[in-house]
Amino acid sequence: MIRSQRWKGAAFTVPFQLGFVFLYLLPIGYAVYQSLFLQKQSGLGLGGATTEFVGLENYENGLTDSAFMMSILRVVLFACVQIPFMLLISLVLALFLDAVTSKVAGRFRILLLVPYMIPGVVAAIVWVNLYSPEVGPLTPLGELFGFDWNFFAPSMVWPAIGNLLTWHGIGYNMVIIYAALQGVPRELFEAARLDGASELRIALSIKVPFVRGALVLTALLSIIQMLQIFNEPALFRNVTPETVSDSFTPIMIIYNQAFNAANYHYAAALSVLLALILGLASFLFYRLTSREAD
Repeated sequence: MIRSQRWKGAAFTVPFQLGFVFLYLLPIGYAVYQSLFLQKQSGLGLGGATTEFVGLENYENGLTDSAFMMSILRVVLFACVQIPFMLLISLVLALFLDAVTSKVAGRFRILLLVPYMIPGVVAAIVWVNLYSPEVGPLTPLGELFGFDWNFFAPSMVWPAIGNLLTWHGIGYNMVIIYAALQGVPRELFEAARLDGASELRIALSIKVPFVRGALVLTALLSIIQMLQIFNEPALFRNVTPETVSDSFTPIMIIYNQAFNAANYHYAAALSVLLALILGLASFLFYRLTSREAD
């Protein structure tokens, strides 16, 4: 009877297992398989193309591809600034919601979640138009206060994209942190107030340490998302191609190799390399934060 119940319970996971196999494992395996081949043309390129097994040659080319490695470095440096800034704002908003009544918190929580509910492509289109010096209101507003800014200039592209990503992501991260704050024992706050602790002291000494796990989770998700950034730079490239190149981010390089250069095997190898880099970065970040917790 126990064995029968176990099998019945396991049967509920079959839809997930099938989806995981067909939507994740098989595509990953096929990408690895494709990355081991290379399409070559005979003669001067006028003959027929043949697909040859080249082993790890595509991976060697990817690791020595300066454009691909520079795009990863570019995104990593950007993430080191944007992610802490976004999480700091999300943490402050979550602390604010935790300090007010549940009725007020519910209203503001829904309001702050609205940007996250908007699809990323739509949000990028909206902000590109807001940044536009021809139709957007931000340039005339800056001129009114004496600021001569151009959001599509090389020095302003990353801050403009960072502002977009922060606006789009703070609501989601705030909800996770706020949910963790709800699990903090309220008796600790009362005891701290009786000892004369201010609300700021309570937030820094009690609330923030208790939500450390939520901060690690949101940071980890943000790292994974940041290394796969594509929509925002791609839309910026349509407006300012002289500033945002087709090798601006790793995903843009992979996209161009696959769909513009028709080099699917090399694109598959770059995809696998990016996945390995993402996995390594996530592992190192998790181990580092876990070691600090210990």
